[in-house]
Amino acid sequence: MSTSLKAPFEWRRRARAAGVHLLSCLAVAAIVATVVLLVWYPWPYRIISGGESLLFLVMGVDIVMGPLITLAIFDIRKPMRELKRDLAIIVMLQLAALGYGLHTVYIARPAVLALETQRFRLTIAHDVVAEELPQAVEGLRSLPLDGPRLVDTAEPTDAQRGDVIFKALEGADIGARPLFWRPWGDEGRRHALKVAHQLAPLMSRATDRAALDAAIARTGRPVEQLAVIPMIARRTDWSVLIDKTTGEPVGFAPIDAF
Repeated sequence: MSTSLKAPFEWRRRARAAGVHLLSCLAVAAIVATVVLLVWYPWPYRIISGGESLLFLVMGVDIVMGPLITLAIFDIRKPMRELKRDLAIIVMLQLAALGYGLHTVYIARPAVLALETQRFRLTIAHDVVAEELPQAVEGLRSLPLDGPRLVDTAEPTDAQRGDVIFKALEGADIGARPLFWRPWGDEGRRHALKVAHQLAPLMSRATDRAALDAAIARTGRPVEQLAVIPMIARRTDWSVLIDKTTGEPVGFAPIDAF
């Protein structure tokens, strides 16, 4: 009888402990999400690069599993030292899992938005040819932490073309190679104007016209003032919007410009 009388009380304690654990996990998750979504994956890169889904998968597992394990193992009939040990193990496992997940999100962060020939390429940090970073021009020898860096790219010389082809076959196109990066400036803007397409004739391709209209509105420019350059990224149905007068990128739109 004594045991049966204690059971409801025991479950209330378990639920309370799991609830406290859940609130702690949510607080940590809010801090992590703020850093990831506002610093590493600023809009719209969190959508283009799939940062939201990757982050929520990592945090979702961490948030759910920790409190559930606490609910299962929390038992005040255990010696206090043993109970503290069990809870400490859970927290350490959670932190290890969160650390691994954050590392995955970190190396998958968008690092470079490079204008290659007739398209932009968004390259994640993991895919940058890191051994070429010391060979990059001054100012481009490290990867940013606050969203991708906009760069132009140099045309390969005749002597470099063979290497470029072989590297591309291995998955490293020019946009992922620091050796060919050039600071964004007047040359990049002229390059953009040269390869950009008129936006208006392509608008019928949009699968989500409302999202496209919203993207155009965010630029503060009329459709006639905008051109578009296709972008290669995880979400290939997005493109970069260009000001037709200056050649400067002014936004992103969910439209396939290829």
